[in-house]
Amino acid sequence: MSEVIPGCEVLIQRGPAWLKSARLGILANQASVTRGFVSVRDAIGQAGGRVRCLFSPQHGFHADRQANMIESSDDWDAAFSVPVYSLYSEIRRPSREMLEQIDVLVIDLQDVGTRVYTYGTTVGLCLEAARGLDLKVVVLDRPNPINGVQVEGNVLAEGFESFVGRYGIPMRHGLTMGELARFVSLEKRLDVDLDIVAMTGWRRGAFYPETSLPWVFPSPNMPTWDTALLYPGMVLLEGTNVSEGRGTTLPFHLFGSPFLDHRAFSALLGEAALPGVVFRPVHFEPMFDKWKGELCSGFQVHVTDRVSFRPYLTGLVILQAFLALHPEDFSWLPPPYEYEYEKLPMDILLGDGRVRQGLERGLSAREIEQSWLDGLGAFETSRSEILIYP
Repeated sequence: MSEVIPGCEVLIQRGPAWLKSARLGILANQASVTRGFVSVRDAIGQAGGRVRCLFSPQHGFHADRQANMIESSDDWDAAFSVPVYSLYSEIRRPSREMLEQIDVLVIDLQDVGTRVYTYGTTVGLCLEAARGLDLKVVVLDRPNPINGVQVEGNVLAEGFESFVGRYGIPMRHGLTMGELARFVSLEKRLDVDLDIVAMTGWRRGAFYPETSLPWVFPSPNMPTWDTALLYPGMVLLEGTNVSEGRGTTLPFHLFGSPFLDHRAFSALLGEAALPGVVFRPVHFEPMFDKWKGELCSGFQVHVTDRVSFRPYLTGLVILQAFLALHPEDFSWLPPPYEYEYEKLPMDILLGDGRVRQGLERGLSAREIEQSWLDGLGAFETSRSEILIYP
């Protein structure tokens, strides 16, 4: 694969007229950098851009806030003397008053290829807010770190829309942020002046290490690119009383609880014959979040073949094992979760309550998987209209 140049650098190289003439707002965070680690904010400023305000997604502009309704407040950027509007606080989409200050909204966020990672929802809400306004929205594209070929999971069901899933995509969607913006614009039939500044050199089948781009963590619990590979499945544990490794140095790589039985759990995981993964028994003590300060029995998830590994199926098998082995100790967490106050967190994470119900009835993860294959196929057909890269 040829050298991958991210959209932010392509924009600077091309230097469109609006870059110096328009009033700019930038939605970004500390992972929005060039190959030389220059912030997109600074790169645009150095190119003569007239930055009027900044917007930050969940976790804040500096990616310093933890997850699940730990909000970030509006701030002030001293370097540019402009306001920073939080889109993860009392409001989660830019107001008309905010957007009237600018002519172009520039978006540069590193996504992780998973429906429930909220940056995609934030970008979609920005597009919805821009509908019908005299405003240009420009997405500076970046790689999908877990590749743009493989898709997995059920498509979000009607009635299960939330901040961790607003659009009709599966858990592992195989889109870049630019492609996701195009998908949202098409699905919602938005009248928006949308421009995607594509990367050069990226091919759909590439995992992040093949790009040679530096990985800068886009959120506090996404420290490495392969955390993103585990995330479509391990994030499901957020809806349970099992630790998904938050509060340790290996979030989403570890899972466990004080009540987990290593021997029995290992046996069930072995019977599942999951491809491309090994589960190594461990003990750990979270420093915060679930089971803070308590010794947990669990596993570290080691991906041995990233191509054959199926993270969502793996997550469902883990849930299935907890239900089978620890029915009295294991539980679904109650709401609220990510601004949803009625539905179970597990149901909005899964994007369809029928998946949880199938697990509770004792159906295997592979049996449940059969129920969504038609919907997944329809998604793959529809997404073919908006793909940018070969």
